[in-house]
Amino acid sequence: MKNYPHPIIAREGWPFLAISIAVAVLASTFVPGFLSFLAWLVAVFVLQFFRDPPRDIPQGDNLVLSPADGRVIKVERTQDPYAQREAILVSVFMNVFNVHSNRSPVDGKIQQVSYFPGKFVNADLDKASLENERNAIVLKTPRDQTVTFVQVAGLIARRILCYVKAGDLLSRGQRYGFIRFGSRVDVYLPLDANVKVSIGEKVSASSTVLAVLA
Repeated sequence: MKNYPHPIIAREGWPFLAISIAVAVLASTFVPGFLSFLAWLVAVFVLQFFRDPPRDIPQGDNLVLSPADGRVIKVERTQDPYAQREAILVSVFMNVFNVHSNRSPVDGKIQQVSYFPGKFVNADLDKASLENERNAIVLKTPRDQTVTFVQVAGLIARRILCYVKAGDLLSRGQRYGFIRFGSRVDVYLPLDANVKVSIGEKVSASSTVLAVLA
C-alpha cells in the first residue's frame, strides 16, 4: 500500500518555492552570471527540501514505522516525560537534505498534543530532546498501548507544524506534520517493544519498521 498525502512537493514549501524561483528568474534577467547561478542553486535546494514523495507502507500486525526520514541517533531505555512512564526511546535525526514531512508511526487515537517552547541547539545533541522547542503527541493504539512521538526543532529549524489534536484518529503512515530546515523526531515505545533498528542506521518515513509492539 502507498500513501499519497500531498503532491510531490509539500504544500508547506509552495510559497518558498514560488519566491525562490521568482528571485532566480529576476536574477537571470537583470544580473546574469554568478549571482544568477546562486539564485537558481537556492531554488533547487528549496525544491529538494520540500519534496514529499509517496511511500510504501509495510503491512503487518503491531508495526511501528519511522515517523521521519533520517538517521537513528539513539536507542535506549529512559523516562517518557509526556506519558509519565519508563520507555524505550528511538530518536531519528533529520538533516537539511532529508524529507521533513512527519508521518504517524502507528494506528491509534491521540490522547494529548503538547507544545513546548524552547531553545534551538543542534538536534543531534542529547539535551535537545528536553531543551529545544518541541511538540509531543501521546497516542493509544487499538490494543491500548502507548506510543509517544515528539517533533523536536533543531539548530536551523524554526517552525514545527502539527495538524492534529487530542481525540483525532491517526493511521500508520498518515501525514500529521512538518518541521522546516533540520530537526529530529523522538519515539517513546513500551518496554516490551522489539526494536528493529540500530544507532547509525538510515531510515525512511512510513517505510522503515522501527519496532514491533508485543
